[in-house]
Amino acid sequence: MASAQLPDDPDQQALFDAPAPPRAPDDDAAPPVPEQPALFDAPETGAQRGTQNPAKTDASVQDTGVQGKGTPEADVRHPAEQDTPALHTHPTVDPEASWTEGPRACFDLETTGRDPQQARIVTASVVLVTADGDVLREWEWLADPGIEIPEEAAAVHGVSTERARAEGRPAAEVTAELGEVLAGFWREGLPVLAFNAAYDLTVLTRECERHGLPVPAPKLVLDPFVLNKQVHRYRRGKRTLGALCEEYGVVLDAAHTSAADALATERLATALGERFVELRQPAARLHELQIGWAAEQAASLQEYFRRKDPGAVVDGTWPVHPRP
Repeated sequence: MASAQLPDDPDQQALFDAPAPPRAPDDDAAPPVPEQPALFDAPETGAQRGTQNPAKTDASVQDTGVQGKGTPEADVRHPAEQDTPALHTHPTVDPEASWTEGPRACFDLETTGRDPQQARIVTASVVLVTADGDVLREWEWLADPGIEIPEEAAAVHGVSTERARAEGRPAAEVTAELGEVLAGFWREGLPVLAFNAAYDLTVLTRECERHGLPVPAPKLVLDPFVLNKQVHRYRRGKRTLGALCEEYGVVLDAAHTSAADALATERLATALGERFVELRQPAARLHELQIGWAAEQAASLQEYFRRKDPGAVVDGTWPVHPRP
């Protein structure tokens, strides 16, 4: 990737076998600088039409490989077989309580490449859990991105161009439904967790623009990647989802499938909240804090890279990168 476009998704570094960028000072050395479970249905929108996840081999709900509570309720029927969306009401979410005390959703994308400005959605998953971590519902999509899926990308997430064209749904439909589900959660005041959210949400935003669709406004986003760098800033080593799950005892057996990665993101965030009391805050407050934290983290990384490349630029906008 060019010096002005550094990798946005740590878990996508395997794409194209590109060498990982030099680790920032906060990864390698310390620089001198600083009940009841909510029993309710998820939004019954047209988005509940997910196709089979690439990791699944039949129409049944398969274990995602992530250790956690509950059994996902996934809808893998063909869109024509869907029930008519029903009106629903979420229980009241206390905006003053810690996000750990209420229901939350998590989501993940697998895509065609590392650049979020150009990448297209291949698979997407959204998982809704209760305050206790029990899985209520799972949405899954397989899209035909409309372009060739590079072999290096297919080797990571397991979906080839041929499969996407044969089994995937039109990218515009998948993007619209995914955006509708996420927007519904934010309207209800539910936080959405995404690991390195700036990658996934930038991909989603560009896809919405590409297809002339409404862009969901990310009101409440929690990002374990940003959170971990803030509370454990001098940690050595990689900060990929897999590496952090291993450190915090979250089992992730099906990495690089969107369903497994999405649920692992929630389990990781919960583990961080249990260990670091400063993260047990209302979602809205934590969302605002992450905007500043991400900017500071990017500035530190940019300073590090400029030791060798004076023109290096690291985009610290969060949770969505603007167009370059």
